Amino acid sequence: MSEQPVIVLVHGAFAESASWNRVIRRLHGNRLTAVAVANPLRSVEGDAAYLRDVIAGIGRPVVLVGHSYGGMVITQAAAGNPAVRAMVYVAAFAPEPGESALLLSGKFEGSSLGGALVAYPVASGGNEFRIAEDKFHHQFCADLDADEAALMAATQRPVTEQALSDGLAASEPGWRTTPSWFVHGERDLNIPAAALRFMAERAGSRGTREIPGASHALAASQPDAVTAAVLDAADHGQE
Repeated sequence: MSEQPVIVLVHGAFAESASWNRVIRRLHGNRLTAVAVANPLRSVEGDAAYLRDVIAGIGRPVVLVGHSYGGMVITQAAAGNPAVRAMVYVAAFAPEPGESALLLSGKFEGSSLGGALVAYPVASGGNEFRIAEDKFHHQFCADLDADEAALMAATQRPVTEQALSDGLAASEPGWRTTPSWFVHGERDLNIPAAALRFMAERAGSRGTREIPGASHALAASQPDAVTAAVLDAADHGQE
């Protein structure tokens, strides 16, 4: 048996690191170490560079787990990185070189995210987006109660237009050389389930879970299913 990997959890747009809390509790119950990274949400390459720094600082093998836009970041960060033993895509983008989050989310019909966004300029240039508070519950986490949805709306992290528009810069995506697992909701309104199925199949997923009736906020609403996918990947990471 090799050294037990650390589970590195990367949130996506409109979420934050505490969105993994329910998954982390379950991972701790399985005696796994977990680190939830504060994803900057500024650009794919910049965010991936930060994640690579976190991985280097851990100094142990890791399993990368990305939610939503976080899938872009883990795909870039895993490219050519021997510390990454396995990857888990949680309602997440698994891009080919040159593909962006915006391109992939529009590849299939069903996303209503565009109509829920508020845009405003940022001092560094361009715009950033957040989900309007009155639309957050329905759009992002319809299978959670209203009180929790309101807290999530208040603590959401905005994402830049650049981050969503950046194509994957890596010449070989991490999932092409690193085993990957996928889990997503059947009623995801941010990334259509058809797109998530397509990416899982294209990446040669070792195991795909589609959760009936589940929203985009899987780590909060379906932590058991997310944890099961992570445990599968962690088991492989120790082989």
